Amino acid sequence: MNLNSLHGAGGARWRRGLTAAAAALLGSGVVVVAATQANAAAGCRVDYSVNQWSNGFTANVNITNLGDPISGGWTLEWDFAGNQAVTQSWSSTYTQSGRHVTLKNASWNGSLATNASTGVGFQATYSGTNTAPTSFRLNGTTCNGGTTPTNPPTNPPTNPPTNPPTNPPTNPPTNPPTNPPSGTRVDNPYVGVRGYVNPEWKAKAESEPGGNRVSNNPTAVWLDRIAAIEGTPDSESNGPMGLRDHLDAALAQGAGYAQFVIYNLPGRDCSALASNGELGVDELPRYKSQYIDPIAAIMGDQKYRNLRIIAIIEIDSLPNLVTNTNIAKCATMKSNGGYVDGVGYALAKLGAIPNVYNYIDAAHHGWIGWDTNFGPSADMMATAARASGSTLNNVHGFITNTANYSALVEPYVKITDNVNGTSVRQSKWIDWNFYVDELSFAQAFRQRLIQAGFSSSVGMLIDTSRNGWGGSARPTGPGATTNVDTYVNGGRIDRRIHPGNWCNQSGAGLGERPKAAPASGIDAYVWVKPPGESDGSSREIPNNDGKGFDRMCDPTYTGNERNGNNMTGALANAPISGAWFSAQFRELMANAYPPL
Repeated sequence: MNLNSLHGAGGARWRRGLTAAAAALLGSGVVVVAATQANAAAGCRVDYSVNQWSNGFTANVNITNLGDPISGGWTLEWDFAGNQAVTQSWSSTYTQSGRHVTLKNASWNGSLATNASTGVGFQATYSGTNTAPTSFRLNGTTCNGGTTPTNPPTNPPTNPPTNPPTNPPTNPPTNPPTNPPSGTRVDNPYVGVRGYVNPEWKAKAESEPGGNRVSNNPTAVWLDRIAAIEGTPDSESNGPMGLRDHLDAALAQGAGYAQFVIYNLPGRDCSALASNGELGVDELPRYKSQYIDPIAAIMGDQKYRNLRIIAIIEIDSLPNLVTNTNIAKCATMKSNGGYVDGVGYALAKLGAIPNVYNYIDAAHHGWIGWDTNFGPSADMMATAARASGSTLNNVHGFITNTANYSALVEPYVKITDNVNGTSVRQSKWIDWNFYVDELSFAQAFRQRLIQAGFSSSVGMLIDTSRNGWGGSARPTGPGATTNVDTYVNGGRIDRRIHPGNWCNQSGAGLGERPKAAPASGIDAYVWVKPPGESDGSSREIPNNDGKGFDRMCDPTYTGNERNGNNMTGALANAPISGAWFSAQFRELMANAYPPL
């Protein structure tokens, strides 16, 4: 589903010994150069690789210290041969004067032991020829530790072959390598690799009776505030591990992918209170500099380049700008551009890292399945994907049903069904929606996103962590045909009181286990919401995380216009959002479908 594939990158390894001049002849695609200088002491080595397009490129720069240990920070310098202009960097800070570029370490990677390496990178524009630099200097020392000899042979062959082969092989290998070079995006990042199992969630799951039956499933890590990037030892919702801790743990597990929810927009979740965030409606600059930039710096570290990093971008944000602008806070976020510009900025920064896969949240069928919301939501997502310097190519796919409960498939209720000549769309449950389940919605919404400008290779994820709806209440056949309501209510798998109910739903169960490429257009079924983590407190609970009390989490609340003024169906005695909810986890296991 990749919009940003590094086509031709399969040859990156054998290109490593090319000279800069030869590399420039490769044109667009991947260019890899090992920079050397024959007349200097070998104090460092720089490996410089480029992914370029018609007028821009990203460069990954791996620095290896071959000299004495560096403890007080480092500075890397070089001169471009053309008119390249750096526009942003990661894992470093940059300045540029004319053709001269200076990169300085970030706060966390300023020390380099002898033979230690660190990976940094940048994005730049160019015109004409994008010639790679031929010389780098680390703290004033010219780097000379490349992969080619510093003293070439003085007596090359005097009689090169005069008759090169005239018949090259006609039968290329039938089994090419299945693993692309480091940093090359694949079509579906979930295929052929196993996911990262968060040890903190695993420990909580295994503290419950029978929890070891599901504790080895990969779940996403939620970066829901600035402190979560470094780790929050006193927090109930994220535990002590920070982003780098999780990435290191993923490497230690030998995982092929790890999933992270990017979730801290200014004025976050404008139509609810349980998941309000720490940033005010006017704090977009802080979101960029203190939240997204540090995340990009860590994810861009070269040591993680073989790990496929899945970034779930800002759930419940863009759809709110389509459906809930009657709410003052949502209207503010639409008028000030905070959501659109914030999402665009996150896409641009993370999309510049070649092993990061951005998936934008696309709500669920019970939210934007109506024709008045369906197309405008897709168009809004295309607008955000072009904001703040981003392009559509920074979007690898979309995810539906994040942290929600909509059934994956409704086997006994189809949108085309009629009861006594009346369409099921007229039932109170469906309420003129065009979709009854997440799979049909996700596949249809994918096509609408393509119409909005996204690539035809875009893929979808569906969060199946809590939409199984098994147990004794699960229907085994269609409902009675007395009328459309008895037919739909008797046969629907989703047992919620109303599809607008979203908080700690009573009777829910674990859904399909994480699975790659399960259906056409679907990259994976995933557990993005870790089962057992609360959606919000059932009563007001003071906290320092900005988590408010939303009446939709109160089992005694009689509802509002967004759930048809129905009861909430929420479980009692729930903690704040993100905190462990033992009773819910046990119920999810009991009602799992497929059963455990």
